[in-house]
Amino acid sequence: MGGRALTAMNIVGWPKEVELEVLGEILAGGLEKIREAGAALCGGHSVVDTEIKYGLSVTGIVHPERFWRNGGARAGDVLLLTKPVGMGAVATGIKKGKVDERAAQKAMEQMATLNQAACLAVQDLEVHGATDVTGFGLLGHAFEMTEGAGLTLTLEAGRVPVFPGALALVRQGVVSGGAARTRSYLGEGVRVDAKVEDALATLLFDAETSGGLLLAVPERVAGHVAKRLADAGALCETVVGAFGPRADVAIEVVG
Repeated sequence: MGGRALTAMNIVGWPKEVELEVLGEILAGGLEKIREAGAALCGGHSVVDTEIKYGLSVTGIVHPERFWRNGGARAGDVLLLTKPVGMGAVATGIKKGKVDERAAQKAMEQMATLNQAACLAVQDLEVHGATDVTGFGLLGHAFEMTEGAGLTLTLEAGRVPVFPGALALVRQGVVSGGAARTRSYLGEGVRVDAKVEDALATLLFDAETSGGLLLAVPERVAGHVAKRLADAGALCETVVGAFGPRADVAIEVVG
C-alpha cells in the first residue's frame, strides 16, 4: 500500500522434537529481512505446535492521503505484476520431493525477495490501486481489486510470467489446496476462456507465498512504471491485463 515498516515481532509455532538450532537459523533469516526492510525487531511469541510455523507481526506507517488502496483502479488502467507466479505449486513440490535442489533454491530466492524495492521505485508515480499476491492467488487478489473498484478485469493468461517448472508440476497434479478453494469461492465471478489451458488456470487460482505486487496504473504511464520496476530489480514488470467498465463477471481470463 506504499507504507513503511517500523517494527516486527516474531510469531513461532515449534514442535518439541525439532532441534532449536533450526529455529535459530529461521529467526536469523527473518531478522536479516526485517533489517533489509528498515524495521526493528522488538521481541516475539512462541508456542509448542505440531508443525513448524513462523511469521511476523508488523507495524508501520503510511501517509493518510498517499497510500494505495486495492480498490483504487480506474477504467482504462492496466495491471502490472512484479513477480512470476507458481510458488504454491513449487512449495508443494518441494514437500513432495518433486523439485530439484537448484529449482528449490531459485524459488526460495524469489520468495525471499522483498516487494520494498518495487514499491519505492514507483511511489512517486501515478499508481491508482495496488495489492500483493499471497494466499488468495493471483485471481483472488485481482478479484478484490475489481470488487473494490466496481470494474471488470480482462486478464491475459498467456502474458502472466510463470516460474520455470511450476506449470509442469501442476500438470502432474502438484498444486496447493488453496487453488481449488479459491476457484470455488470466486465461482461465477471469474470466467475462464476455454482456450486457456486448465493447468495454467489452476496456477492462476493457486496460493502464492510471498508473491509480487499487482499495480493498477494508467496505460499511458505503464511503460515508465515498467522501466522504473526493471531498474529497481523487480523480477518482472509485465502488463497482464486491463480494467474496464463492470460487465457480467469481475474477471475475464482470456488466452
